[in-house]
Amino acid sequence: MIVCSCNVLSDQDVRSAVEAERPCSTSQVYGCLGCSPKCGRCARTIRRIIDEALGSARPASSNPDSSAAGLLEY
Repeated sequence: MIVCSCNVLSDQDVRSAVEAERPCSTSQVYGCLGCSPKCGRCARTIRRIIDEALGSARPASSNPDSSAAGLLEY
């Protein structure tokens, strides 16, 4: 499944980067994959994939708009 349409990244691309490099932030995942965030719509999904792959569930914010900007972690 494509999770980032700007960079054409699939969920498998993200999982592979997380397994190989063990990045802790979305910006590190982009770096591992040789790209950078564009619109940011995929940040939450990438964060979820990181958390699942590393086995560390992070609590979700009750206000989705308040956490979106912080997830990009430039």
